[in-house]
Amino acid sequence: MTKRQAPLTMLLACLALAAIGCAKGEAPKETKEKASPPATPRAPWTSGYRVYVTNESTGDLSVIDGSTLEVIATVPLGKRPRGIHASPDQRTIYVALSGSPPAPPGVDESTLPPPDKSADGIGVFDVEENRLVRVLPGGSDPENFDITRDGKTILVSNEDAAGLSYVDISRGELGQTVGVGGEPEGVTLTPDGRRVYVTDEADGAISVIDVAARRRIKSFKVGRRPRNIIFMPDGRRGYVNAENDGTVIEFDAIRNVKTTEIQLGKAGEIKPMGLVLSPDASQLYVSTGRGRRVFIVETKTNSPVTSFEVGTRPWGIAISPDGRTLFTANGPSNDVSVIDIASQTVLKKIGVTGSPWGVLVIGR
Repeated sequence: MTKRQAPLTMLLACLALAAIGCAKGEAPKETKEKASPPATPRAPWTSGYRVYVTNESTGDLSVIDGSTLEVIATVPLGKRPRGIHASPDQRTIYVALSGSPPAPPGVDESTLPPPDKSADGIGVFDVEENRLVRVLPGGSDPENFDITRDGKTILVSNEDAAGLSYVDISRGELGQTVGVGGEPEGVTLTPDGRRVYVTDEADGAISVIDVAARRRIKSFKVGRRPRNIIFMPDGRRGYVNAENDGTVIEFDAIRNVKTTEIQLGKAGEIKPMGLVLSPDASQLYVSTGRGRRVFIVETKTNSPVTSFEVGTRPWGIAISPDGRTLFTANGPSNDVSVIDIASQTVLKKIGVTGSPWGVLVIGR
């Protein structure tokens, strides 16, 4: 055999051995190794907006494309995801997770299974990666929260502990808890970020906390079962729902007193829940839970101008960046209503996984 023939002979021998292996049903080693699929598919996003919906009963997040109005991803998060907010730069979404069993009004809590405290926390969702990257401590049974203007601290309500907890994001540590009223839920910072307002459901009141001093400076009555708060852009006044009164309350955020009661309907039938403002803050949109409707309130006159049916128990509510479209989370029917504000009609209902709770819109 010549030196030039040797490489050719060796090549033929290798090919023969490979063929024998295939005939026996044995694939070459490299074909046996399968690449692990990513935990969550990435969805490229360069423009437009997306709608993020927390699904309480299935423990995941639905991602909806604002252009196609289709679900493009469903991402596992953890137990009972509810409150949802974006970081100031909108690169991160935070979600409240809870291992406590659902306890709607009227339920005997002694009959419920014990809470799984290991599941409590604040999920950290990377918008670009489209996946949950870690879970921060959030105190006991976190439900809702807000994020300081510098993006460094989460202020979270702990209903069963009657407190507001400070969470250091970079350190991943739970800090001081400030005592508030009974059954705190909604948490909203003033536009200047200096104070945080917390709804105390059991007390029918709002607690006002000095963020820097970390102490409650006032509490004032607003109505039965307040849940959510929103401020006008100048921070001088705000609105809070009083679910069991069928009203929305305007309050003076300088003097911290109730100023106007806006009746939306009969108490017990119309149950105001979520609040969102139009981009110019001229209109307030209110979801009404079992009332099945969204109300529009003019903020200049504090008058409800119209209402329209949108779905089964609309709860969380959000608005598109252009101010033309509303989205409501309809828990019992497992869908999200897409509402054209100009015509006051439901354009579409988008099916999601289980008991949608919170809605967040992020634009690009």
